[in-house]
Amino acid sequence: MLNYYLYRFAQSVALALPIKLAYALAVFLADLHYLLAFRDRRFVKNNLKEIFTGEKNIRLDKISRKVFRNFAKYLVDFFRFERLDRQYISRNIKLENVAYFDQALAKGKGVIVLTAHLGNWELGGVVLAQLGYPFWAVALPHKNKDVDNFFVSQRSRKGVNVIPVGKAVRSCIAALRKNHLLALVGDRDFTEKGLIARLFGKPMHFPEGPAALSLLTGASIVPGFMLRNPDDSFTLRIEKAVEFTPCGDKKKDMKKIIEIYGEIFERYIRAYPDQWYVFRRFWVEQ
Repeated sequence: MLNYYLYRFAQSVALALPIKLAYALAVFLADLHYLLAFRDRRFVKNNLKEIFTGEKNIRLDKISRKVFRNFAKYLVDFFRFERLDRQYISRNIKLENVAYFDQALAKGKGVIVLTAHLGNWELGGVVLAQLGYPFWAVALPHKNKDVDNFFVSQRSRKGVNVIPVGKAVRSCIAALRKNHLLALVGDRDFTEKGLIARLFGKPMHFPEGPAALSLLTGASIVPGFMLRNPDDSFTLRIEKAVEFTPCGDKKKDMKKIIEIYGEIFERYIRAYPDQWYVFRRFWVEQ
């Protein structure tokens, strides 16, 4: 229950302050967290070290601190969803290649919007919903019911239909068969039950959902990322649909699809390491 009241208090502060002041407060608190949260700091640094293996002059301390700061800003943006409208989008968000969604929707089989724990994926979904796309997102429910209701409400009030993990498969198939957009985060399965493939040359558990749903329904997988710019505006960048011809062996097909979009993840994570929010061990221990 304490977490619920903390979230509501943080939201009230984020809404009461001008956005720049809210960001400044978030950065101050993030710096405190960075200093005190030894375990989180260690995981972030270790994960960054893995993606820059063999490279010199990489300042992991500086990047790690920016991870904490950018994640704090991500939370401010989440708390301020009710202020987001078409005017905010036109003022603060640059849209790149959104037409790739329209091209994929023209096939009539729905679109799997694939993203990572990178940038502001929550904001990306809200923006697409505000632009008029029928939008669904699979989300892990919070253990506390009040907290979960708060998070679901923040999303749904802006047009994002939430599908809780555990009830996902049928609802996902239904959304795709309606030719809607279905958002999935595909860069890590923290249940340790995903399909093992390589990212940056190291084995990890990828969620099977995106590849499995694409093979089952024929829906296109279209990667997209909401990236924070240095001036705290955003760029919503959409990639071309993943092109793949199945061989008929489900396991092999799924692994090949994951390898294809895994290369896209690698490119974006390396380009925006300070916006990759993974505060846990990422790769499979060998």
